[in-house]
Parts: sequence; structure tokens; C-alpha cells
Amino acid sequence: MAILIAPSILSADFANLEAELGRISSADLAHVDVMDNHFVPNLTLGLPIVERLVQVSPIPIDVHLMIEDPDRWAPAFAEAGAASVTFHAEAVRAPVRLARELRRLGARAGLALRPATPVEPYLDLLAELDMILVMTVEPGFGGQPFLDTMLPKIRRARQAVAGAGLDVWIQVDGGISAQTVERAAEAGADVFVAGSAVYVAEDAAGRIAELRDLAAGHRH
Repeated sequence: MAILIAPSILSADFANLEAELGRISSADLAHVDVMDNHFVPNLTLGLPIVERLVQVSPIPIDVHLMIEDPDRWAPAFAEAGAASVTFHAEAVRAPVRLARELRRLGARAGLALRPATPVEPYLDLLAELDMILVMTVEPGFGGQPFLDTMLPKIRRARQAVAGAGLDVWIQVDGGISAQTVERAAEAGADVFVAGSAVYVAEDAAGRIAELRDLAAGHRH
């Protein structure tokens, strides 16, 4: 499994999203946070904007749904052309049914876990999933510090994936920077969401390459 860098457009200039996607064209995925002001205390962009982002993005769109009732809303993001759609374990009612529907619609199915949510109850579902997202901050706002206490959870998820012989990505989101990406990679992550670390850099492509190299050098 290759190292994948997925800059979060939560840290981008929302008035110039097409140009901001162009700045990260050397990345592997564009991470798009959809928040509903219910599941998390923040409100961001919704389905119509994601549909347009899919049309103009030079790289695949990776949607992270921090919303209530993803069973109802998530399939529309797959229909809109998102390459990957991740829903939260704490919000979903029928995760297997939803994951299968997302896959049927052509998207990768991801399951996200808040910091306090253990991974163990979901390990039996790994065959139904394409990605586990271990939140390394409390979801809702960008720019928070990385929670080192999540490293054991990343390790347990990686061990379970390896033990099952499955191709399930382990994504980390929150506080990922040149200072933290190595620890996350060493624990077993292979998909790295970085927001402010990429978008505050004058040379976004250079920062993306730096993060990829650092992660590759510290792989599990």
C-alpha cells in the first residue's frame, strides 16, 4: 500500500476553491469535511458544493461526513462522484448496509472513529470497508494539536487489517504535520489528512512531497 497524502480543504480559501484544489494537484486525494452543526459544532459545505468540486478537482475527492443520519445522506455523495465517502461510527445505524450501498455506487466506503470510540467493535466489519479513519483530534475544527494517545488505536487497527489479509486503508486526520506524520506512519497509518500544514505553506506541492517522504521513511 502506497503512502497517500490527502490535504483538507477545510484550511483552504473558500472563495477560491478551484484554485485551491489546483495548489494540491500533486496530492493523492482532496479531503472534504462535511459538517452539519449537529454531529459536530461547526457548519461547512454540503452536497451541491461537493458535486461541483468533483467536477473541477484534478485529484479524487475524499469526503468525510461529520453529520447525523449518514444512512440517509451519504449515498448522495457517492452518486455525486466522490471517490471515497467516510461516515462516523457514532452516527450510523446500519454500517454494513451503508458501506455496501456506497460501494455499489462506485465509492470507497470508510468508517470514522472519534478519539473516544474504540476500534474493536468494528474489526469484524473490516471486509465490508475500504478505510478506517482514526480521528487524531476531536472532529469539528481544523488546527488542533495531534493526540498521541491515538497511536495505540492506529496500531490495533493496522494489526487487525494485516491479520485479516485485507486491503483496508488506515487514515489519520487531525494535527498531521511534518512533526507528527512520522509517528502516525510508524503506528500503521497510510493515508494522511493534512490541512493547515499544507495550506499555510507557500509551496504546497513541496509540503505534500515532504509529508509523503517523511511518512514513507517511517512505515510500519
